[in-house]
Formats: sequence, structure tokens, C-alpha cells
Amino acid sequence: MSEIQDARVRGPRAYLTFIVIGMLAGLLSGLFGVGGGTVIVPLLVIMLRFDQRLAAGTSLAAIVPTASVGVISYAASGSVAWIPALILAAGAVVGAQIGTRLLPRISQNALRWGFVMFLVIVIVSLFVVIPSRDAVFELGWINGIALVVVGVGTGIIAGLIGVGGGVVVVPVLMLAFGTSDLEAKGTSLLMMIPTAISGTFGNLRHRNVDLVAAGIIGLSACTMTALGAWLATLIDPFLGNMLFAAYLAFIAIQMAIKALRSRPRRG
Repeated sequence: MSEIQDARVRGPRAYLTFIVIGMLAGLLSGLFGVGGGTVIVPLLVIMLRFDQRLAAGTSLAAIVPTASVGVISYAASGSVAWIPALILAAGAVVGAQIGTRLLPRISQNALRWGFVMFLVIVIVSLFVVIPSRDAVFELGWINGIALVVVGVGTGIIAGLIGVGGGVVVVPVLMLAFGTSDLEAKGTSLLMMIPTAISGTFGNLRHRNVDLVAAGIIGLSACTMTALGAWLATLIDPFLGNMLFAAYLAFIAIQMAIKALRSRPRRG
């Protein structure tokens, strides 16, 4: 029987692990405006020996309820740019299809190192550019087109290396579009919902989703997402940038380790 989906013989340890993973992902999702996949996927693989594809598909399904609660939390303080989020989502859905088609033709190692360099640039920028809490996103033709480009680019990255969403959108909205840190996070979470739903339907067709795990992780995450969003409003923007930089550094290290491990050996 497949190790991946032998879900019916799970014990209490597995269910407890799902809950812990979900609570951690939910806290980070609310605090940073990310989906939490960069936490869910590696922990499912390491702690419960999930197949990488199944872990990614399960994570994407769990993001739907998590991001929904996050959006409600940020919307309560007026920190969601609704139309820009939908533009980003439309671009991301298209970009994800492009990314999955390009996947067999592009070196995964080159992509990983490229993404690490992108994260390094973002981390350095977060120490220089501190977003204003009073900044408001004003949609126009030029930045509307730019949003489409960012959405497509985010989708391509997600399709190619399975990392994207908030990790890309939040810093780009803050650094390139001048939005406040809270609005960037709330907008990012809203963008993720249609993107995650679209990806989940595709993964269900290919049986790359563990619905039981996704349900438990997603519901557990919902208990902590509002807390994370509330903490984000209390944290000074500079400190918020530093914490987000630390989170991105963790992702960059993960990606670099993957690239080094998959490097072809000589001899």
C-alpha cells in the first residue's frame, strides 16, 4: 500500500502533528500575509514522510480557509485593496499554468538560485525601505498593468518551484508600489484564495491532495490566523520588516539547501 495515502492507519501522533503544523502556519499567515506553505510543506515531508507533491497539494488546499480568515481580519481594519488583489489573482492563475508548462524545460537548480538571489535583494531592501502605515494603494492604468505583470510572474514562480504568493507579493507591494505593510499583507491573502482554489482543483484531479490532512491543518490554522493579523497591527513597521526579513532568510536557506542537495555529483 502506498506510504503517501495510507491515511486510514494514522495514529494520534499524526493528527496532533497536523494541528501543530496548522497553528504555526496560521500564525505566520496572519502575521506576514503569506499562505504558510513554506512551513506546511517541509514539515509534512520531514515529520510525516509525505511525498513532496502530495505535501504541496495538501498545503495549497489548507491555505484556502487560512487565507479567508486572514482576509476577514485585515478587512476589519480596512487593510485590503480588493480590486488590486483580484488583478493579482487573475495574473497568478495564468502565470501558474505557464510555470507548470515551462517546468520540464528549465533547470530547477538555476531557478532555486535565482529565487535565493531575489530573496536576498528583498531582505536588504526591507532594511532600507520602511513602509508607511498611512499609505493607500491608488489604482491607475500604469500600476494596474504592473499588477498584472506581478501576478503573472508570481504564478510562474509558483508553478516552477512551488514558492510564491505572499513571499513575492507582500515585499513587491511594499517596495515597488509603496503600499503600507498591513495593506500589502491583507491584499496578498485575498489574492491567494482564488489562486489556491484553482490549484486545488487541479491537484484533486491528479490525486495530489490529502483532504483529511488539509482539513485539519486548515481548521487549526484558522484558530491562529486572526491572532497573527492582530499582532501585525501592534508591531512597529520597522520591526515588522525585520521579522519578515528573518522569515524570508529562512526560506532562502531552505531553497539553497535544496539546490545544493540536488547538485549533480562528480566522479
